[in-house]
Amino acid sequence: MLRSAVKSFLNNFRSYQLGLQAMAPGRKRNRGKGNSEPTTKKAKSNAKKTTDNEITTKDDPIVAPVSGVIENGQGDNGSSDVTAVPRETTADGRRYNLKIASWNVAGVRAWVKKDGHKWLCEESPDIICLQETKCAKKDIPKQLKDMSDYKIYWNEAKSVKGFSGVALLSKAKPMQIDYGIGVEEHDQEGRTITAEYEKFYLVTTYVPNSQRGLKRLSYRMKWNEDFLTYLKSLDAKKPVVLCGDMNVSHLEIDLANPKSNRKNAGFTQEERDGMSTLLESGFVDTYRKFYPDLIKKYTFWTYMSNARAKNVGWRLDYYIVSEKWMDNVCDNVIEPSVMGSDHCPVVLLMAIPE
Repeated sequence: MLRSAVKSFLNNFRSYQLGLQAMAPGRKRNRGKGNSEPTTKKAKSNAKKTTDNEITTKDDPIVAPVSGVIENGQGDNGSSDVTAVPRETTADGRRYNLKIASWNVAGVRAWVKKDGHKWLCEESPDIICLQETKCAKKDIPKQLKDMSDYKIYWNEAKSVKGFSGVALLSKAKPMQIDYGIGVEEHDQEGRTITAEYEKFYLVTTYVPNSQRGLKRLSYRMKWNEDFLTYLKSLDAKKPVVLCGDMNVSHLEIDLANPKSNRKNAGFTQEERDGMSTLLESGFVDTYRKFYPDLIKKYTFWTYMSNARAKNVGWRLDYYIVSEKWMDNVCDNVIEPSVMGSDHCPVVLLMAIPE
């Protein structure tokens, strides 16, 4: 009887041990019909293959190494996102003294109704640049006029009412303001404002969209040529800071679905080559200078298909500076959590030389 009891106890104890092993952290349990066997090597291999296919789908960019990332997936700011905490100093240790915010508001009157301006009031940048305002100067919203710290400069489209348009708000009065780039064909669409300050030019622009079916692609190519000529003429006098909606994702990592958009406005080879030509002419894309491999960082998401929540977007909004002034840039910050438009704001921090 004693021998039988001991045998029964040992059997029960072994069952208990197996139960503990099945529940141990990191061990997967099969919840199928009565099968409590651990995952086999073959099953694990198949599971990994499925996961890889879900991450690297046909149109998704391949996950590339992130510049500045150290062990445990943390960035040099101690965050899991290398861009989460803005860099407030230049490489040589100078703290920023100029803050610029740029935002395609997709209609300034609708934007203020969504309280987009409140974020700008809280951030209090030195200069604010708005694109696609779609608003005549006489209809500037009261919410902007009430931002008494700023002087407002407004360029509206003359060709079509409620089309295009850009604005610049500055705490310091610029030495000079110019509207357009000196080419009537482009200037009637209200796409550019240039503010001259003591040590640099600031140009804010809303670059023409090539449109569905690429109906305006040829016009866009003419714009690119004339705009580059204009920027180079400024750069010959003073360094240039260019910001705005450039209406192109330059690299494949600058949009979520590059393969399916190669023939669509914003990612045609012609438009991308135009950006390459600009950057080869003595100018620098500040975001890619700091974060050359960082993916899934976008500034525009269509309102369709819940794209923003899924982060299926495009990086269309840039800060581009004269190469000779890149050392004065502290950081280029994308603010994807800030709502108010189908674009998000982008911020540039600079340490202007004394």
